[in-house]
Amino acid sequence: MKFRFEDLRKVDYKGYIKSNYKKIIAWAVFFAFCYGLGNVTARGVAHYQETFAVNEKVDNWGLGFGQEGTQPKGTVSVEQLKEYDAYYIGANTDKVIYLTFDCGYENGNTAKILDALKKHNVSATFFVVGHFLETSPDLVKRMVAEGHAVGNHTYHHYDMSKISSLDSFQKEVDDVAKLFEQITGQKLMKYYRPPQGKYSTENLKLAKELGYKTFFWSLAYVDWDQNKQPTKDQAYSKLLKRIHNGAVVLLHNTSTTNGEILDELLTKWEEMGYVFKPLSELADVQ
Repeated sequence: MKFRFEDLRKVDYKGYIKSNYKKIIAWAVFFAFCYGLGNVTARGVAHYQETFAVNEKVDNWGLGFGQEGTQPKGTVSVEQLKEYDAYYIGANTDKVIYLTFDCGYENGNTAKILDALKKHNVSATFFVVGHFLETSPDLVKRMVAEGHAVGNHTYHHYDMSKISSLDSFQKEVDDVAKLFEQITGQKLMKYYRPPQGKYSTENLKLAKELGYKTFFWSLAYVDWDQNKQPTKDQAYSKLLKRIHNGAVVLLHNTSTTNGEILDELLTKWEEMGYVFKPLSELADVQ
């Protein structure tokens, strides 16, 4: 049959609508509902994705270095970290070094490090894990007796970026604080350093909620692998050339190289005009 437009004029639209108005209304309501639901769902998904990106951003702490002697740029800016009571560098105007050590276990180098610090009258911060507290309580007592701060590096040295609940996060730091107090009779400083430099925005929020200040670093080098220790010259090529105003220096207590060179390294930094201050002054200043 051939379709002709003039045939449309013969259709009784008014009669059809009158006899089927209930069905027409029902279908109209259904399509309107589906359209609205689609918009709401799309907005909801977009909002969820945006919230997830903000709250669960996972990153590894890293640094970008420029010219020799200049301050590096961190993965996150100083201003962004301030929101979470977190720090990685001091003022660019002051020739100050904040010296810190991460302590995972003891292999005979910590005493040498403490000897060098004592000789130069330098106060450092030692970030300890549960294993170090359990196996080296005498060294921990010596740190405290000689005026050093002891901070929290978590009990098990987990990748904390994978922990998002307050209870789990709190247990990791509380277990360190409790054991430290049992050993020394003193409260642990509320300083936190994320293991391996891995963190999430949620971690920073949780640390702040528990009263901790988070400390990253602005100068470090590959010193943690005892099977691949850098030579003295290799260490100096990093630690002398990249030193800068306001540096938060991260060294590992397990490094044989660090134990051997620290006395001379401190002397060289002093000859360059640097002074050493505790992390408490960095947090107070900022």
